[in-house]
Amino acid sequence: MSFTNLGLRSELTEAVKAKGYTEPSPIQAQAIPAILAGKDVIGGAQTGTGKTAAFGLPLLQILAESEFKTKRPRCLILAPTRELAAQVHQSILDYGKRLNLKSVVIFGGVGFNPQTTALRRGVDIIVATPGRLLDLCQRREANLSAVEILVLDEADRMLDMGFIHDIKKILKLLPQKRQNLFFSATYSREVKKLADSILSEPVEVEVAPRNATADRVDQEAYEVGQKSKRSVLSSMISRGDWSQVLVFTRTKHGANRLATQLDKDGITSLAIHGNKSQSARERALASFKANKIRVLVATDIAARGLDIASLPYVVNFELPNVPEDYVHRIGRTGRAGKSGKAVSLVSEVEGQHLHAIEKLLKKQIPLFRLKENGDRIEVGSDQRRPFETQNRPHQRNSPKNVKRPNRRRGPKGRPSNSTAEASGRSSERKKTASSTASPTPSNRGGWRPRKAKPSSLKR
Repeated sequence: MSFTNLGLRSELTEAVKAKGYTEPSPIQAQAIPAILAGKDVIGGAQTGTGKTAAFGLPLLQILAESEFKTKRPRCLILAPTRELAAQVHQSILDYGKRLNLKSVVIFGGVGFNPQTTALRRGVDIIVATPGRLLDLCQRREANLSAVEILVLDEADRMLDMGFIHDIKKILKLLPQKRQNLFFSATYSREVKKLADSILSEPVEVEVAPRNATADRVDQEAYEVGQKSKRSVLSSMISRGDWSQVLVFTRTKHGANRLATQLDKDGITSLAIHGNKSQSARERALASFKANKIRVLVATDIAARGLDIASLPYVVNFELPNVPEDYVHRIGRTGRAGKSGKAVSLVSEVEGQHLHAIEKLLKKQIPLFRLKENGDRIEVGSDQRRPFETQNRPHQRNSPKNVKRPNRRRGPKGRPSNSTAEASGRSSERKKTASSTASPTPSNRGGWRPRKAKPSSLKR
């Protein structure tokens, strides 16, 4: 099957050929005809399989063939991160360069003026992150009353990042009658619930098991102590002569620290995360793509939207708390039918995270231990420690984990009768205490008996 068989215009098929694509991917082959027919679509596929073209190509054709002309935007594409928004917008520009359509990308971290100027001149397509778009709507710079097509790309990530309230506010600004498209590599219950409330008799397009990883990604995990992770990573990169490595950390501070440490080891590195300015993020990404730096250290904000051609290696320096984020992290490699390798460094307290990831993927990731000489030994299923016991050592017998009786307070700050009984105090003991002392509030806000003075001190 070719793109021409899907009913696309010659301008679009020529643009696709210029990008080097000859045959549509499974998600494109199923989604494009449904979207051209005007139906709502909820699509799920492995990351890197062409979801952007799956909704981008048909919406460009629908807008180009529409007789309704206005300066107000007719299509809105929402994305969770700046990087993903920029990537989607670039794809829209590439696919629609032979069509007389205008588009703009809108996200925070940059000035308002270029965005407002583009909106005032008139655009057909807006690609935006929810926060900045809502700001422009509140400033009355963006008018969404003419939107015909709404696309939510990576909706689950938007919910994870707390955009649900912004999305609901944006939905109120859109016309009731419109076409809705949901596309993501993972679908949580929250996303399904949101989709059910918006989509009308949607066509479900799912070409791979939900939350699946690309078949061409070779996955490995290594048991490494937390303090040894940096040295192990440096050794892997140097010994393996890895040229382009995307490393994920859990925190922004950790990304900065690791990039600095790798630089000291002689491995050129830069960090990219939400605290960096947009210009700094763009420079770091451009340097990485041009092979000017060897390692790009990123937080999960970069797990969605980074499109790097033929990226060979992804390393999870720290496993994500959310298993679905693992799918998107390693999805940066093995894209467009090419192979890649994903390596995870698992400390003694991350066993539960690995177990949750394997449960999501419904398969076991090969686990290895490293010898002093760098050789590795595979850990068999029977040799893996039970994940239930892999808690932090200081938490195993910590008094903080001991269940204490509920110390509900009665009137005037005194413990209630039920609390007193639960703590084993008899009524006789309470009477004795009350007869020898008066209630005194303690430093903790509770009540304790005051010790009676010795009889020798009485006058």
